[in-house]
Amino acid sequence: MSGRVMLLVGTKKGGFIVERAGHSGWTVRGPLCAGWAIHDMSWDPVTRSIYAAGGSPWYGPGVWRSDDLGGTWTHSSDGLSYGGDGPAIPTVWNVTPSAAGILAGVEPAGLFRSLDGGATWTHVSGLRDHPSTPEWQPGQGGLILHSIVVDPADVNRIWVGISAVGTFHSADGGATWQTQNRGVRADFAPVQYPEFGQCVHKLVKAAGERDLLLQQNHCGVYRSRDGGAQWEEITAGLPGEFGFPMAGHPRYGSTAWVIPLNGADRGRYMPDGAAAVWRTRDAGDTWTRLSAGLPQENAYLGVLREAMAVDQGGAAAVYFGTSNGQLYAGADEGETWQLISEFLPPIWSVEAVTLD
Repeated sequence: MSGRVMLLVGTKKGGFIVERAGHSGWTVRGPLCAGWAIHDMSWDPVTRSIYAAGGSPWYGPGVWRSDDLGGTWTHSSDGLSYGGDGPAIPTVWNVTPSAAGILAGVEPAGLFRSLDGGATWTHVSGLRDHPSTPEWQPGQGGLILHSIVVDPADVNRIWVGISAVGTFHSADGGATWQTQNRGVRADFAPVQYPEFGQCVHKLVKAAGERDLLLQQNHCGVYRSRDGGAQWEEITAGLPGEFGFPMAGHPRYGSTAWVIPLNGADRGRYMPDGAAAVWRTRDAGDTWTRLSAGLPQENAYLGVLREAMAVDQGGAAAVYFGTSNGQLYAGADEGETWQLISEFLPPIWSVEAVTLD
């Protein structure tokens, strides 16, 4: 974790920036974004801008932007609407800068795009035009579009994850979409393997791999080697099937991390109150428990879907934040851990940025 690392932390009570230069200690800046509830914070390496997605019970949804590493902020909700005949949008759950524009996932589930750096937004209507839309049902956290994946080699290829609807894929930049849930269980549904209705919790694309996708689901962990057309379960070796976050290595596509929780109906905390992150280096064939430096007693910690990240450094440090407000850093791909902040509001998202 040498060099300057900046962690963008979205919380229930605003955004925070936790940063470290070289081997000095960690410092905390915030709350930012006027204290709005921030579901996701992202970094655009092209413009060196920070984006923060959230919502206000008074002002509705918005996406914040900073062009000076969090010193000053502007925000806009211009266009973040389904129109007078559509449902109201209370908040934005995901913001993803890409070569296809700045993409935002909202509640109730839908996708928006900005081509002017977040100043104005346009509804990517093809997703909600899908014939399954009238049958979409919310998960416990709502009907939310929380995962956005854009293929860096082909910006027309986009995947999204919706709770509790499943994974959708577009091959034409968002004009048309198809369901991609074959092989994913929905144990809570009348049909165990429906076309849609699965509760995907987090979706990631493997670095350097055209068609390798991974997902943490309500009912297990899965991989697809054909761009989502077919999924296979890779839960074996983990202490349970339920969890929220998943993060991939920035360079090695077969390496990823998950944080299993004890179950949907048993508290949603780390099993046995012993904190651990689990890593695979073979795309889910095997898993290794990583816990050195993490509390192993009375650690009833929950970690939400966006609250784990990996930096771009040579050793690929891993970070996660808890719903109790603790922030941990794991050096050398998570081999050893340290607590770097412990009194933040409930943490909803973590993004790691390595600066020159």
